[in-house]
Amino acid sequence: MIVEVAYALADKQSLISLEVKEGTTLKEAIEASGILEIYNQIDLSKQQVGIFSKFASLDTVLREKDRVEIYRPLVADPKEVRKERAAQVKAMRGIKKA
Repeated sequence: MIVEVAYALADKQSLISLEVKEGTTLKEAIEASGILEIYNQIDLSKQQVGIFSKFASLDTVLREKDRVEIYRPLVADPKEVRKERAAQVKAMRGIKKA
């Protein structure tokens, strides 16, 4: 069966298509793709992975045409960014922070 393994940095993306046997796990597909040799910063013990934007464990068995994704750690906490943006808007409007 055919699956894809995807990983992206800000300036470089890789999408590797490969043929695997039925019963292949997410981790086995990542290893077979060779992507760990291309991006030596990938650490599967720390980074989250998923299939089509949904988190999955490394032992998840893949299905035909699955796209395995390796997620990078967030650079900034989205909640904190929203709080900072809201504070800036209040400051620009002259409203004191509560």
